[in-house]
Amino acid sequence: MKPQRGPKKISLKWIPFICISFFTLGILFSNRLWVPPESNGQLLSQRRREQELQIFSDDCGTRKTPEQHNDVTGEVLKTHEAIQSLDKSVAMLEMQLAASRSSQEIENSDASRVVSTLGRDRPRKKVFMVIGINTAFSSRRRRDSVRETWMPQGEKLIQLEREKGIVIRFMIGHSATSNSILDRAIDSEDAQHKDFLRLEHVEGYHELSAKTKIFFSTAVAKWDAEFYVKVDDDVHVNLGMLATTLGRHRSKPRVYIGCMKSGPVLSQKNVKYQEPEHWKFGEEGNKYFRHATGQIYAISKDLATYISINQPILHKFANEDVSLGSWFIGLEVKHIDDRNMCCGTPPDCEWKAQAGNVCVASFDWSCSGICKSVDRIKIVHERCGEGDDAVWNTLN
Repeated sequence: MKPQRGPKKISLKWIPFICISFFTLGILFSNRLWVPPESNGQLLSQRRREQELQIFSDDCGTRKTPEQHNDVTGEVLKTHEAIQSLDKSVAMLEMQLAASRSSQEIENSDASRVVSTLGRDRPRKKVFMVIGINTAFSSRRRRDSVRETWMPQGEKLIQLEREKGIVIRFMIGHSATSNSILDRAIDSEDAQHKDFLRLEHVEGYHELSAKTKIFFSTAVAKWDAEFYVKVDDDVHVNLGMLATTLGRHRSKPRVYIGCMKSGPVLSQKNVKYQEPEHWKFGEEGNKYFRHATGQIYAISKDLATYISINQPILHKFANEDVSLGSWFIGLEVKHIDDRNMCCGTPPDCEWKAQAGNVCVASFDWSCSGICKSVDRIKIVHERCGEGDDAVWNTLN
């Protein structure tokens, strides 16, 4: 039986070599896995910067570009400036309107001193209606024919105003030359008949819109009437029927009464009633808005006062009746179309009178008044007149 051997011992000379080998392997291994503290901090800083860049990039994706931001800012500034400009414009208009009203009050106080027929410098008198008969320097014969037919004269004219509150005047302005022979002729005629209302206005056919504004302003300053009526001097009027017709509307505010029409807007040059501002009414061939024909119409006190207050800013078109209608556009105004205010001359008005439907006014459409009115108005009065006593029997 062989004896057992013990464990083989390592020689002492190999121990240092083995230790050095393990130490070297440990250094190599630890260099791969271990990172110095300084390197670790740099890594964290780098990762933080990457995250911040990512967040900033995402945020920029939702924001507008600098150009877009500048555009929006510019639009906001423009809008703000536009609002400020509009506010200034509104304030300026309010100031101008206030100034116009103040100046108009002064003008109205002066207008109360214009040359008129019945009394001067009297206080504003309350009446039922004021009738202004539009006339011209060359229309003396027309005025005489009106005086001989439907317009009372002398003491009866005064009595009509005193008892019935009906004021009738021929309205006329002045010539372009101060104290001309034309003005002196009117002064002489007024001294004889005392039936004129002189206006601060230079006469001219193309100034009828301005004359209309000045008539209403002057009449409102002089008389406190319920109605103000404009009529041409070649139209026949039945005063009693006119008073009765207006009396039916005296409780209504802002009333505009006449024969309403809507004629074509004439753009052709060198034609009668041509409208230089035809482009304002749209395409060629369009018609005007509804307005009363200019031969005769009536407006209530509040509308006449409106014209008086706003006279400086009311636009004037070529045709006077169109101008008047335009001043009421946009207002709460009651338009009353009364065809009895535009009857034809005999036999039209005569048939109606025989049927008990007496006309308020009569004229010929073809002449925009009674054709050859100086001679024919007497015939119209005889055949279509209501009778001289009718006006005295009206209730007002």
